[in-house]
Amino acid sequence: MMILLFPNKSKPDAQTVCQEILDFFSKNSVTVVAEDEAASELGCEMLSNVNNSEIDFIITMGGDGTIIRIYHEYTDINAPILGINLGHLGFMADVPVPDLHASLEDLLKGAYTIEERTVLHGESNRGEGAFAVNDIVFHRARNPSLIELAVYVDDTHLNTFKADGLIFSTPNGSTAYSLAAGGPIISPTLDALLITPICAHTISNRPIVLPTSSDLRIEYLSSYESIEIISDGLKTFELERNEQYRVQKSQKKFRIVNLNRRDYYSTLRSKLGWTGKLS
Repeated sequence: MMILLFPNKSKPDAQTVCQEILDFFSKNSVTVVAEDEAASELGCEMLSNVNNSEIDFIITMGGDGTIIRIYHEYTDINAPILGINLGHLGFMADVPVPDLHASLEDLLKGAYTIEERTVLHGESNRGEGAFAVNDIVFHRARNPSLIELAVYVDDTHLNTFKADGLIFSTPNGSTAYSLAAGGPIISPTLDALLITPICAHTISNRPIVLPTSSDLRIEYLSSYESIEIISDGLKTFELERNEQYRVQKSQKKFRIVNLNRRDYYSTLRSKLGWTGKLS
């Protein structure tokens, strides 16, 4: 087995946890690979010296942001990701440090499933493309007023939203920015696409869930400055008045390790602080 390890050194206790992971895999004769700059420090094989197809799993240390950054940076590596939570919420990086050894043992024993989650693809009429694990966000940027965005579903007009912006989210991203904007929580295994208005002028403009077969076309109508399109908080484009942008389901898949000892609903209860009790 070959593991690609990404420690986020900016996180507290990252060095200690990383050493625990290295010691565990060394005892179990598992090859650990790291980015070239970190490999010599960690005593691992350099990533540039291995065939990416030989990598069985990616392990990240940090939070959900670390997972998304790695997925964007290493698009040519198809290995599923297991996230060790050194961050805060951690809906994807859901392995807590106290559960580290038991979780790694489950990984070696095969006590897991691999989930393939939806990824979005966006492209402007200038050919500027991006993909998103969580969301593609249209935001008013420097404009002090609400903007108008017309949305078409398979060339049928859905609505013209007057708002601070719109969030086009995957189910995986439904617990990210969309949730903060009032969107629903969607099980990450569903094949769906969510549109959530950001501070819409008309309160009847509510989030809507669509099938991923939908071809979405968004047109910026306001006679203001350009607006921003942000993919997963990492890649930013500008959209001018009357320009259009398309959002569709990508051919890419986001593959994540789901350990049998953990489940999505327990993570929701824990991370969102649900404390309701049946009497």
